[in-house]
Amino acid sequence: MPSQSAIKGRGAQSGAVPQRFGLADRQADGDWRDAMEALDGPPVTLRTTITEEHPRTILSFNQSPDIFFDRSVNAYRGCEHGCVYCFARPTHAYHDLSPGLDFETKLFAKPDAARLLRETLARPKYRPRPIAMGTNTDPYQPIEDRYRITRQLLEVCLDARHPVTITTKSDRVLHDLDLLEAMAEQRLVAVAISVTSLDPVLSGKLEPRAASPAKRLAALGRLAEAGIPTHCSIAPVIPAITDGFIEQIVARAAALGVASCGWIPLRLPHEVAPLFREWLDVHFPDRAGKVMGIVRSIRGGRDNDPDFFSRLRPTGVWAELLRARFRLACKRAGIGKVSFELDCTGFRKPETGNQLRLL
Repeated sequence: MPSQSAIKGRGAQSGAVPQRFGLADRQADGDWRDAMEALDGPPVTLRTTITEEHPRTILSFNQSPDIFFDRSVNAYRGCEHGCVYCFARPTHAYHDLSPGLDFETKLFAKPDAARLLRETLARPKYRPRPIAMGTNTDPYQPIEDRYRITRQLLEVCLDARHPVTITTKSDRVLHDLDLLEAMAEQRLVAVAISVTSLDPVLSGKLEPRAASPAKRLAALGRLAEAGIPTHCSIAPVIPAITDGFIEQIVARAAALGVASCGWIPLRLPHEVAPLFREWLDVHFPDRAGKVMGIVRSIRGGRDNDPDFFSRLRPTGVWAELLRARFRLACKRAGIGKVSFELDCTGFRKPETGNQLRLL
């Protein structure tokens, strides 16, 4: 049983203030807000707010040597899915917001994203390489139903014949199946859907506003059936919480015709570690010590290993056990990790303003 009351519908259990950037608590000044919570108690529900922002650029570049992409685009900041383990949570601290509850309730949308991407791709010196979507926050989180920014970005990439990779935890990706099919015909897209467990109750605690495991698996099957290069990502694998589902997820993905499967161990950078510990104390107090003990054993005695390469490749006995189990599951299911080769050769600069294509 949980050791304390959980915040229903949310992954984080607090709005922990980040310490890295000197974000200070509001100073009490004697007004009614200082006594509000003491008199009325904490708010019953947490409302999600959306702020529209208008950045100057939309494409982010990185030089990380251990990831497969060098550029990405994020239509949103913050993520309503509320996955407690999300490694992107600390990015909210850059804006003096909590990586905890603020990350999943105070969201930002970028309605100019498609225009900015079109302008970037049209620059004379731009050279195409696959753009990764969903690397920081989910491009198909619930507010995509309202804004459709991800769809607009895909329309730009299809028009420019620019390759894209997508990572999501939502079956909303099927809303853009028409675009994905057209892009797949030209080898312009690959889609990964993350499946953490097969237990909807557990998923509701870990990823309270993400699609259920059944919906994610159904989306994987539909994408594979449509001929779209599809990858099942078992991510993250949480020792003593979700690792028991590895073999079943691999088998289910293979049965659906998914071409590729992989796994990623739990990562707990910066504020994610205390948030995850707090989540364990609320939902799994009986095994919290065991979980964190295994996590530290695969991370060199730390809660998190931030170093390139080793951050994605844990070490130790438990890591080798998980790795062996995954390999054996793939062998039994007849599935492996496939490298999808996307085509950059057909790229054509998009039209901008009054400038039309010559060809």
